[in-house]
Amino acid sequence: MKRLVLIFLLVAAPVWAVQPDEVLEDPALEQRARDISTGLRCLVCRNESIDESNADLARDLRLLVRERLVAGDSDEEAVDFIVDRYGEYVLLKPTVTGANLLLWLAGPIMALIAMAVGWSFLRRRAALEAAAPADSLSAEEQARLKEILED
Repeated sequence: MKRLVLIFLLVAAPVWAVQPDEVLEDPALEQRARDISTGLRCLVCRNESIDESNADLARDLRLLVRERLVAGDSDEEAVDFIVDRYGEYVLLKPTVTGANLLLWLAGPIMALIAMAVGWSFLRRRAALEAAAPADSLSAEEQARLKEILED
């Protein structure tokens, strides 16, 4: 029983991706590196930040961020360097400019178009139902229908 509890505790324990040999000695630089790395996507894990990921590429990116900060880059310069190297996909929160603006607006625009088409369809159907006579069968047709239904 104790082993089972120990196994559950080990499985549920948080996994720290940042290794001790990656941590900078200057706490201010380390905090800046952590802030930057929480906004960068691991290109292997897709939806994890490089700070959370255990992938080798995430480790390389964490080290690259720290190297850039130690070299004297500002936070923006370090992020720009990585974006220039790996593309804007590396950002967990992409910018809302240029071609990305089209992607950001595509969903709401499509939803508005779908609502307009649906509203138009419902209005047209209601108009057709209102225009159609309630009793559209002639007397002969009604008699024939009654005869068919009785058989």
